[in-house]
Amino acid sequence: MIMKLSVRSLAFTCAIILGVGIFLLTWWLIILYGTSGDTIVLSTFYPGYNVTPLGSLIGLGYGIVDGLIIGAVFAWLYNALVPKKSAE
Repeated sequence: MIMKLSVRSLAFTCAIILGVGIFLLTWWLIILYGTSGDTIVLSTFYPGYNVTPLGSLIGLGYGIVDGLIIGAVFAWLYNALVPKKSAE
């Protein structure tokens, strides 16, 4: 039996995982390398993001928004492609 996904639940889950992931990644880079001002790939996609304490909060915000969108679109697409009735 194929079940449909909850769009809201998957969107919030992806938002938390992506937002906290970017936040923790930023702090990991700060601890390892400091705030040397080196550009990383995320700053290309997220204006204002850099490897600083303020940048970790900016990345958290971008991650939450992106996670909500990605999770909702994925769940919506999955539900649209799942057959209405499964053969049992």
